[in-house]
Amino acid sequence: MAMVVAGNVSFCLKLAEAGKEGAQALLEQRHEEEKQQEEEEEQEPPESPGSFFSSTSCSTSDEDSSSQEEEGTGFHQASEDTKSLPRDLLNEKVANLVHLMILKYQQKEPITKAEMLKVVIKRDNKQFLVTFEKASKCLEVISGIDVKEVDPKTHCYILFNSLGLTHDKIVSDDQNMPTSGLLIIILGVIFIEGNCVPEENIWNFLNMIGIKAGRKHFIYGEPRKLITRNWVQENSLEYRMVSNSDPSWYEFRWGPRSYAETSKLKVLEFLAKIKWIDLISFSDCYEEALRDEEERAGARNNSMDSNTAMFIVQHLLVIPDPTEETVFEEGSQVSK
Repeated sequence: MAMVVAGNVSFCLKLAEAGKEGAQALLEQRHEEEKQQEEEEEQEPPESPGSFFSSTSCSTSDEDSSSQEEEGTGFHQASEDTKSLPRDLLNEKVANLVHLMILKYQQKEPITKAEMLKVVIKRDNKQFLVTFEKASKCLEVISGIDVKEVDPKTHCYILFNSLGLTHDKIVSDDQNMPTSGLLIIILGVIFIEGNCVPEENIWNFLNMIGIKAGRKHFIYGEPRKLITRNWVQENSLEYRMVSNSDPSWYEFRWGPRSYAETSKLKVLEFLAKIKWIDLISFSDCYEEALRDEEERAGARNNSMDSNTAMFIVQHLLVIPDPTEETVFEEGSQVSK
């Protein structure tokens, strides 16, 4: 099971790394073209107010408005167009788009369809949907970043961390990309392997997806520092030596932060998305995840009952102070 997950993650990481230099070069080229266009416009008479919207970051381009009806059919029908697109060329387009999205996330900027068409896909609107879908999927797998359309008319998208883990708010020295995707995958490996995994097995898995100890990764930084120090200090993982082991060896478990911020079911759902399979394919793990959800729900209900009882005692039940002297007047009771 872990090997299949590793294959899909490895493919996405390779695409992202392959597009690193290409996307940067394309973005710089785009900026040069915009700068040149601005210089030319300064020498021309002022344009009508309506022309302003054609150059803003979230505006509707001619390509967008002429193709909205085609896009209404959805991503899956767009996959039919890939039959005429060579696989290597499609992967190249996806790779460039993935890294362009990474750059946009780092710069805290939205991304538009018009920009993606001009910078990466070279106005190939016919292939846009499938390229965009694959790039968005890869981005979610490797970093936990989701792409959400915020304006259907202008096709403007924002990029945000969708996994709900707070450890990414702690900025590290050697990377500024979310690492939630990798953490969720490692939590999934730990869960699938019986909630406890020898360190050697984790590194074998990471090697399969091209992440090696001591070698700085373009997204995750130095892996050993991230996994055995950062995530351990943040209580996302437990990393401890196995007692009475000779020679000594270490194992990984879920940390308290991970138990608090995610669940076994959510982790399985993420792995299922990576593999494009149904949750029930995880069989025993799925049943355990459902039991875990029931236990969490029971714990929340018990906590709610306890908190409600405490509130009633503190705020609704007024217990008389026996040291107070009660004086009765006409129609009233007064405490002194």
